[in-house]
Amino acid sequence: MNPFDIVNDINFDKKGIITEDNQKEYKPWLINKALSYFPETLLYAQEMNVRSNLDNKLQYDYFLKSIRKGKRFSKWAKKDKDDDIEAVREFFSYSRDKAKSALAILSEDQLKRIKKELQVSKEF
Repeated sequence: MNPFDIVNDINFDKKGIITEDNQKEYKPWLINKALSYFPETLLYAQEMNVRSNLDNKLQYDYFLKSIRKGKRFSKWAKKDKDDDIEAVREFFSYSRDKAKSALAILSEDQLKRIKKELQVSKEF
């Protein structure tokens, strides 16, 4: 059982697939994140964020009984790729965090030169 099955059960199926035996498969932060994408379930997710000390089964039951049945689908938000950070990462062989730090002190001219050199090296 994956988290998407659990979210679908909370939103639409309403079968009650989480039991005392398999409650470890329920990941509260992931389910709360999935439910926070919709205006009608956002406040329910926030309520469980506040009460994160509750058992997984109790959190699941709260969602199952509180959220009205409905088809909800949303694409998961992903980080946008930043071309400047990627260029600095590749040029200096830095990690993403180091590249962000380096980007903060690089001038526009230096950044243009880095991109130009990377482009030239890819052509050969």
